[in-house]
Amino acid sequence: MERATAGDTGMPIRVSVPPRTLLVLCGPAGSGKSTFAALRFGTTIIVSSDHCRELICDDASNQQVNRDTFDLFYYIISKRLYLGRFTVADSTALYPDARRRLREIARRYGFLACLLIFDTSQETCLQRNELRERKVEARVMPYHAGLLQQTLRDAPNEGWDQIHVLGEQDMDTIIEIQI
Repeated sequence: MERATAGDTGMPIRVSVPPRTLLVLCGPAGSGKSTFAALRFGTTIIVSSDHCRELICDDASNQQVNRDTFDLFYYIISKRLYLGRFTVADSTALYPDARRRLREIARRYGFLACLLIFDTSQETCLQRNELRERKVEARVMPYHAGLLQQTLRDAPNEGWDQIHVLGEQDMDTIIEIQI
């Protein structure tokens, strides 16, 4: 597992992936995943669980429709990979089964499976959550922080082709799609 860090150079980190990559964003609510993706990729490249939830019921925060949300999330990702399209999966991906399913979809279509873990402190996530239009319940934040720590331990043994861990100071990381 590569812990991305700018180190002493002050230069942004570069993560290089082939065009046939499923880039899985992983981290707690408020860790910066969606903002990171929106600043780097077109809206059609990003498949967001929040957007899928909103498409299902007009409410990105309605957790009652999670089964339908993730059916749609995985369906869209599968269709994009079937067509050979670079895709970014934007969900928390903090549960092993969710990560396994995304790896399986990538494998099914011959894609590289790259996990990008956002190692963001619970305090920062809480601060960012307060600034969000769609707030996550505060009680969820410590739970997500625990899942993040478990993910950092488990991910290296899950079979990812690439794993990169971004700290809070690494939000200028550059994703290079090799040609």
